[in-house]
Amino acid sequence: MAFVQNFPFFSIVLSMFAGTVSSVLPQKPAKYLNTAVICIVGTMSAVLLGFTLQTGESFTYMMGHFPAPWGNEIRAGVLEAAMALFFCIIMLLSLLGGRKKLLGEVEITKHNLYYILINLLLSSLLALIYTNDLFTAYVFVEINTISACGLIMIRENGRTIEAAVRYMIMSLLGSGLLLIGICMLYDLTGHLLMSNIREAVAQIVAEGTYSMPLLVTIALISVGLAIKSALFPFHSWLPDAYGYSTVSSAAILSSLVSKGYVFLLIKIFYRVIGFSIIRESKIIDVLFLFGLAGIIFGSLSAIKENDIRRMIAFSSVAQIGYIYMGIGLGTDVGMIASVFHIIAHAATKSLLFVAAIGLTDVSGGSRKFIDLTGAAYRNKVAGVAFTVGSLSMVGVPVFAGFISKFLFANAAVYNSGKMLPALVVLSISTILNAIYFMKTVIRIYTPAKTDYPCITWKQEKLYAVTMVLFMILNIILGMGSQPIVDLIQQGLSTFA
Repeated sequence: MAFVQNFPFFSIVLSMFAGTVSSVLPQKPAKYLNTAVICIVGTMSAVLLGFTLQTGESFTYMMGHFPAPWGNEIRAGVLEAAMALFFCIIMLLSLLGGRKKLLGEVEITKHNLYYILINLLLSSLLALIYTNDLFTAYVFVEINTISACGLIMIRENGRTIEAAVRYMIMSLLGSGLLLIGICMLYDLTGHLLMSNIREAVAQIVAEGTYSMPLLVTIALISVGLAIKSALFPFHSWLPDAYGYSTVSSAAILSSLVSKGYVFLLIKIFYRVIGFSIIRESKIIDVLFLFGLAGIIFGSLSAIKENDIRRMIAFSSVAQIGYIYMGIGLGTDVGMIASVFHIIAHAATKSLLFVAAIGLTDVSGGSRKFIDLTGAAYRNKVAGVAFTVGSLSMVGVPVFAGFISKFLFANAAVYNSGKMLPALVVLSISTILNAIYFMKTVIRIYTPAKTDYPCITWKQEKLYAVTMVLFMILNIILGMGSQPIVDLIQQGLSTFA
């Protein structure tokens, strides 16, 4: 075994260990440790990506070197390594962009607690990406839920506590359904390792036995993870959770946490059940309908908002709808579009949340649109960054969002039965996106006479550098998308 094949295990354990160590560190050392861990894990993920691209195959890593069914396994391939690397990049930029703001949002005595939660969140996301064991996935789903809930409520005002409670209630409902589904799957197959379950499920389908329990199991797992990823109509917790948490928390929650659950669902569809069986079960037809509904209703809710943070949060409901629409198309092309949109949306939404805080800082701290008039002139970097993010969400060429919508439209053509509703909703959503995002861009670039202070890039160098890096990442995804699409296609081909 090559030494690099240990990197997935090292990444998960290092993140968890950093969380433990941060509990006894003061604010600054905890901050530096967290930054170092993200950089180290990102570097290991990049090396692992190069290794898997070279070999062209995925590999399994036995925990403790005990074989199935007693042992636990990690499985890594091109797609897993790429997602781990990308998650590290987004998490690092989100933290850097909101670092100065964190001083005013969280008590200084609780900063080490904040970084404990970030480290645990990173470890759980990595585990969801790499694990080849369903029960281990469930354990880290719960760690992810607790960490995310802590990141919401650590700001300690009335709205964040309320948001955290609503988030916890909905997340526990989703976790409960997921656990019941895993228990039923274990009862049907006698296995928890994904590859072993796949063989047993294939035998069950071939023999024609237990078809209804298997269908119920697939439904429970799908609905559980749909609730946790805020698919419409299970999104009621999302606007407050994203809208009132710290800026870094909002960027990370919207960009990574919900995507980790979606990625786990894709793994289960391909690696545990088998995508052909998923298509025959018709579960994806339900996900397709809810995805379409989420795109429309999420956009309409965003249009009605008068709060920039909540507007961006409601936009996430629509973007999650896009991902489930692609999954619901039931084709490999649709799945490629959904995975690419996980990446594109993460890069864009975190950019928008961090840019929005720069605009509100020069508007008296107000998030109301009327007070944001002319904010782009008072903070030029934030204004340009928000504009780039908005153009990407609308689907303007050159930016990441355009490639996502192009891939979804292309995928829709390959499914004649769902082509018309998918293309119609894509067209309508583009118009709706333009209404609320371009309305905001026009507002922040409308000249206004105010006494609000101006901020230059020299005053906020770290913030400005973060915004520039976010914009570069977005443009790279928009103009250099083909290698990424090819990587996703190669990763999905080895997923099973």
